[in-house]
Amino acid sequence: MNYKLIQNIGLVVFLIGFGTFVMSFGSESYKLTEDTIDDQVENSAKSGLIKSFGEKELGEVYHHSFSYNLMLDGLFTEINKYQLERFGINDQKIDQILAINKVGAFSLEKTQLAFKTKDAITSFQWEAFQSFGGWLDGRTFENENEMRKSLLIVQDNMAKYGIVNQKGFNEYEIKDLKYSLTKGSSFGWVSQNKGLSLMLVYGLTLLGALLYILPNKKILGPPGIKNDGTFHSKTQNVGWIGILLGSFLILFYIVLYFYPEYMTSWILMVDPVSQWLKGDDAGRFFLYGFIYTLAILVMGVRMMIKYRHSRYQLWRTASVMFFQLAFAFLIPEILIRLNQPYFDFKNIWPLDYDFFFDNELNTLINHGGIGWFMLGWGIGLTLIGVPVMVYFFGKRWYCSWVCGCGGLAETAGDPFRQLSDKSLKAWKFERVSIHGVLVFAIVMTMAVLYTYWTGESEVLGVSSYQLRSIYGGWIGAGFAGVVGTGFYPLMGNRVWCRFGCPLAAYLGLVQRFKSRFRITTNGGQCISCGNCSTYCEMGIDVRWYAQRGENIVRSSCVGCGVCSAVCPRGVLNLENRADDNRFESAGLIGNNSFPEIKK
Repeated sequence: MNYKLIQNIGLVVFLIGFGTFVMSFGSESYKLTEDTIDDQVENSAKSGLIKSFGEKELGEVYHHSFSYNLMLDGLFTEINKYQLERFGINDQKIDQILAINKVGAFSLEKTQLAFKTKDAITSFQWEAFQSFGGWLDGRTFENENEMRKSLLIVQDNMAKYGIVNQKGFNEYEIKDLKYSLTKGSSFGWVSQNKGLSLMLVYGLTLLGALLYILPNKKILGPPGIKNDGTFHSKTQNVGWIGILLGSFLILFYIVLYFYPEYMTSWILMVDPVSQWLKGDDAGRFFLYGFIYTLAILVMGVRMMIKYRHSRYQLWRTASVMFFQLAFAFLIPEILIRLNQPYFDFKNIWPLDYDFFFDNELNTLINHGGIGWFMLGWGIGLTLIGVPVMVYFFGKRWYCSWVCGCGGLAETAGDPFRQLSDKSLKAWKFERVSIHGVLVFAIVMTMAVLYTYWTGESEVLGVSSYQLRSIYGGWIGAGFAGVVGTGFYPLMGNRVWCRFGCPLAAYLGLVQRFKSRFRITTNGGQCISCGNCSTYCEMGIDVRWYAQRGENIVRSSCVGCGVCSAVCPRGVLNLENRADDNRFESAGLIGNNSFPEIKK
């Protein structure tokens, strides 16, 4: 059989499917209609504003999502400007308030005289002034300028948090509406042929990938790692193909998290799958979960063939494939179809950083018994499940057998594991970085819970909402998504797990100080081939330990077992030992020899 021919055919089929996927990005046209506005905007007053200010744009065809969203941006800006002028307090009103409060302490009761006109606009202005200027009541000012500065603050807060939120569109509404209006306004080949486009893109891509993977001599030959050109590969050693792939992944994540309105054609393709699973159209994260799951399943097949000599690798890979397909993708979507909360039973705080957000807690509590069970399950996993399981099995039980991030890293990221930085400098940065994220997650969660219990939005002068926004944007989306996966072809497959994951930090602390798990070594058998260190995705210089016959007890080790699988002499073994000799190697706790590790 001509395996090379099959591989080439597979590559061509894959490129056709993937190329169709990329080309479909800008294939739709868009037309704003009154029906679309009514379907996507629940507030009738606000939908009326869009229709009124967008009268000229209604029915006009836009041939690209960029021009369509530029129109929407202008529309929302115009509406907000109009509403601010209409419902805000202007400088003339501030002069009137100053005249009323000229003598003595500031009085809300006297200030009401400036809002004596009985109409809807003035009533709103007075209610908003009371909400955002109530702190002025009874306060004494030394001069008029000081009082004016305070009134200008009230004026600004009324505009930002009162008028824009209630009468206009705040930044979060605009972001959501741009996406929903763009998807609802789409028309073209993809929206009219969702099932066909789904089969064409994903069918060809999956078929091509399997045809390319299965006859690969590197995989079908002798099992295990082969050092036959890996570091000369343009894909696997930061060559031009790897850089292009990494760039595409980074751009994909940026658009997914921050500009989903531009990828609506891709989301439309998976509507049939979403309708079948949960009875509703797909969203951006359904698309992400769908692609994510397919990547783990296809590359999981590759992983199992490649490491077929190791039962540990076969079971471990099967485990991450199962947990991703069942627990991360299918079960949460089916729960929605059953009118239950979306819930990933394998996700654990603080990796699931929004578990304690008020909207999440309220959703669970409002669903009665099953919601309370989910809440208890999540808390129990964090406080009881993690330390107990890590004690018996190390952090590998989660990071390498259950976690979706780890599942993608171990399957789709396997070709890039040799790119992990093994330097001492990287290890020092890793300790600060990952534990810094853990501390940030804890502080943010405490602030969020404080707000939930007390209703106070600020803790020690810091807004809990601002903290959660920063964490969600920079850590949850930027670090975990854009960098964590986009950098696979550039820095290895465990960038997020190694430098950012707060749950990995929590698991690692337990593993280092109180766990039966360790990797034992037989230094007398080590031939210093370096395979173990080369393919350690967590940047551990495994060979340094193996040469000395020292147990590897590192908080960063995820117990993937690849170091053992690629060792030609059987030097390394993953063990769960019941004794308490955790630190028989002085180097693990700061001996002067440790900083001198030969890299």
